[in-house]
Amino acid sequence: QVHLVESGGGSVQAGGSLTLSCAASGDTYSSYCVGWFRQAPGKEREGVVRIEIGGTTTYADAVKGRFTISQDNTNNKLYLHMNSLKPEDTAMYYCVAAQKYYTYGLWRCGAYNYGGQGTQVTVSS
Repeated sequence: QVHLVESGGGSVQAGGSLTLSCAASGDTYSSYCVGWFRQAPGKEREGVVRIEIGGTTTYADAVKGRFTISQDNTNNKLYLHMNSLKPEDTAMYYCVAAQKYYTYGLWRCGAYNYGGQGTQVTVSS
């Protein structure tokens, strides 16, 4: 079972940049689909970006062109590079993972049941 720990959050002004990190232990990222979710106060959790089977990367429309996910399998780390930050990006950011499984001749992602404690990102205008 993978254990995830996020870091790198902080406070920045609009237009600034941050890079979030997520360290995995207990298992390797290669066994999981991974991504980032966020939750702002009073709002539901929303997906930011996912890396799924075959390396397919899906970004939320709100972050396309500004956020980039990267994965370092050697060091078992996941990153979220965030540029041109906006006040509406303010949220708690969570690294998440879904175990891959093989069924009916295909690899698939399970539910994103694994997540860390989160790291806070605050963007001021």
